[in-house]
Amino acid sequence: MQAGTVPARTRELVLVVSDPDAPGGTFVHLTRYDISPRGDGSVDQGGREGRNSAGDIGWTPPCPPEGDGRHRYVWSVYALRDHSGLEEGASPDEVTAAVREGVLANGAITARYGR
Repeated sequence: MQAGTVPARTRELVLVVSDPDAPGGTFVHLTRYDISPRGDGSVDQGGREGRNSAGDIGWTPPCPPEGDGRHRYVWSVYALRDHSGLEEGASPDEVTAAVREGVLANGAITARYGR
């Protein structure tokens, strides 16, 4: 997706924040979906939150192990052509499956953090 734009056919936006450098494999820090795009290309506030890799709903802050170096934190946004149908508290795997099934466009930004 081009910065600041949402494709016209988008019915839902999905945000996934993950750490692919986590010791046990990719750790999902946040999933948020059912975010409504507006007709002017901007985004409405709202949506639903899913579970993260800790099993909690909502945000789990970055906390790479001491001495593990800086980790990448990837903020991925997906535009879906149809509504995902995901309920509040969906698992990271359920969110990933919905994205795979209906992605129209996507974009990502990566930040690095270490202790």
